[in-house]
Amino acid sequence: MRNKRKSRGFTLVEIMIVVLIIGILLAIAVPNFIKARESSRTRTCIANLKQIEAAKEQWAMENKKGATDTPVQADLEGANGYMKKWPSCPSGGTYTINDVQTAPTCTVAGHTL
Repeated sequence: MRNKRKSRGFTLVEIMIVVLIIGILLAIAVPNFIKARESSRTRTCIANLKQIEAAKEQWAMENKKGATDTPVQADLEGANGYMKKWPSCPSGGTYTINDVQTAPTCTVAGHTL
């Protein structure tokens, strides 16, 4: 009677198939992840612009300012301001307050109210 050992393991072909499937899944998932991250950054930036706009409107009403008056950042933030902390663009852009009648803007393309 011969004692045969049966080796139990994966063959090279099976491992290659698994690696191929993982590669295909990554090729699908990574671009979607990047798109979702950029979409989230855009929504956050627009929410920040809305917050700046609301603070600007409150500043204008309380200080009896006209449509062409422009607040500075110090008027809107801090202990006496309308925002605790000045927001920053998650994509690295900078915000411009503009006058009361004009919506604030961001330097990153596509981040507009």
